[in-house]
Amino acid sequence: MRYDQDANAMNFVSGFLLGAVVGAGIAFLTALEPGNRTRGRIRRVAGEFRETATDQLDDFADDVKPRVDDAVRGARRKLVAK
Repeated sequence: MRYDQDANAMNFVSGFLLGAVVGAGIAFLTALEPGNRTRGRIRRVAGEFRETATDQLDDFADDVKPRVDDAVRGARRKLVAK
């Protein structure tokens, strides 16, 4: 039951975010600026987004790596102890 609620919430959030991204893209494309300027803005924003996402992913990997290493060491110790 709890899994269904979590899945429904995740579907809603995913749909909302997808709609926001599509809406922002359409807004950029229909803006009252020349196409060159709009495409440049899209490239700049996409580059900033990519850079931010990469930084956050690197930070996440740095946080998770020690935990994964500890789990692997613990599993190896248990396997060797058998």
